[in-house]
Amino acid sequence: MFAAITVLTDSFCLSSFSVFLNSHALTTSPPKLQSPLPLYANPTARPRECFSLIDVNTTCRTELRPLTCPQPAKRFLLQCRCLDPPSALQNETGMLFSLFREIGLNEKETDLLLDKNPTLRSMSLDKIRTRLLALQSVGIYGFALHRLVTKCPSVLIAGEIDSVISFVRDDLEGKVEPAQLERLFSTTGAGFLLGFDQKVNLLLHHEVPQEKIAHVLNNVNLIKAICSKSVEELERTITFLKPYHGIDIIVRRPAILNYDLDSQLIPKIQFLEELSGGDEDATGTVLRKLPAILSYSLEHMEGHVELLRSYVGLSDPEIFKIILVFPNMVSASKERKLRPRIEFLKQCGLNSNDIFKFLTRAPLFLALSFEDNLAHKLGFLVKIGYEYRTKELAVALGAVTRTSCENMQKVIGLFLSYGLSCEDIFAMSRKHPQILQYNPSSLEEKMEYLVEEMGREVRELLTFPAFLGYKLDDRIKHRYEVKKKTVGKRMSLNKLLSVSANRFSTKKKAKSLVND
Repeated sequence: MFAAITVLTDSFCLSSFSVFLNSHALTTSPPKLQSPLPLYANPTARPRECFSLIDVNTTCRTELRPLTCPQPAKRFLLQCRCLDPPSALQNETGMLFSLFREIGLNEKETDLLLDKNPTLRSMSLDKIRTRLLALQSVGIYGFALHRLVTKCPSVLIAGEIDSVISFVRDDLEGKVEPAQLERLFSTTGAGFLLGFDQKVNLLLHHEVPQEKIAHVLNNVNLIKAICSKSVEELERTITFLKPYHGIDIIVRRPAILNYDLDSQLIPKIQFLEELSGGDEDATGTVLRKLPAILSYSLEHMEGHVELLRSYVGLSDPEIFKIILVFPNMVSASKERKLRPRIEFLKQCGLNSNDIFKFLTRAPLFLALSFEDNLAHKLGFLVKIGYEYRTKELAVALGAVTRTSCENMQKVIGLFLSYGLSCEDIFAMSRKHPQILQYNPSSLEEKMEYLVEEMGREVRELLTFPAFLGYKLDDRIKHRYEVKKKTVGKRMSLNKLLSVSANRFSTKKKAKSLVND
């Protein structure tokens, strides 16, 4: 068996050292020099030097001789066949270096890590290895594991982490994203991890679906939403949100759990509820449509509401109705979009009541880009005959907010290809503004059926442009096939299509009885 003895002569000297040596062997047989051996057996001696080995045969005759320390210039590692094995401490330290090397830490990084966290030297190697394997079991491995251990070595020491890892791996089936866990472990004090499983189970208890809980945890700041809140605080938040469809809101917008209940959620939601006249359901509908509305500051929302109050002259119920129809109104810039758009409507001659009706019917007008969208549509409308700054222009513009500029251009081009003029298109859109936002392929099928199957003139659309808004198979074809047997082909398009389904069915039955 081999043992290594390091004689440290550069920092201290042994006053005496006795060893049994064969004097004859040392004088007549020079020691055999082995190849230099790197200091892997003693990694705590940080100067990475090579050591000369002296092989001493202990089977020879020996005599007791004193040994003094002459302060040599370098170290020697005496390898003897008669001494005890290396110390367990040295062996374990070497294995520790090897373990850290497996996760990407070089010797310099490991040295620095151990110097700054001496507790790691005294920890069981098995415990460190078990913790590393546990982190890998929830998806933290490779460079992410290297980064986490380097940035936050306490992740190898803190016992509170074990319960979080076990809960995520076993109860949540490992569905929490590794990046979320890495961020949590590297920025959260160990004490804040206590009760993590209890708080997540509280969300499940309040009917957050099991299949959605990982989605919720992956889309919150785990520190703000879970760890830094007590169970009681989280319970209060969920209870407060419940009347406003709170669980649905949490699932759709998990980041709502990041907000503080007293300073953020309560003031904002109460503001919306007061605007609604105390209607909890309507307030909940707004929150469900746009949970992100709670990401805006209370001052931001108040500023938008005040603009509609003072600049347009709307009442709080009218303002809330606009928000209910289009919650994203709050996200539009007050100075770059809201004020200029309202000024445009005023220039077109719309009063307070007109503006309210316009915004409830065409709320996208407040959010669309002027340069990339509205300006082009205004150009098309003016080209076919609308006059600038008129109510008719405003109404037509509101009707095309939901269609793209490309679609609108194709519709106009289709009408022109059937021989209609810009004046004809203008006349039709005044009667039925929606025609400019219809799908051009669907329009072409209806116009082709009108001309080819029904034998009518395309110009009949000038009298009844709403024809283009009915479904071809379910309404137009069906009713035409029924009526042409009794009335013939020359029937009124308006009477054919505008009568209700019940009335049409009643007339059909009555006609059938008469014929019988």
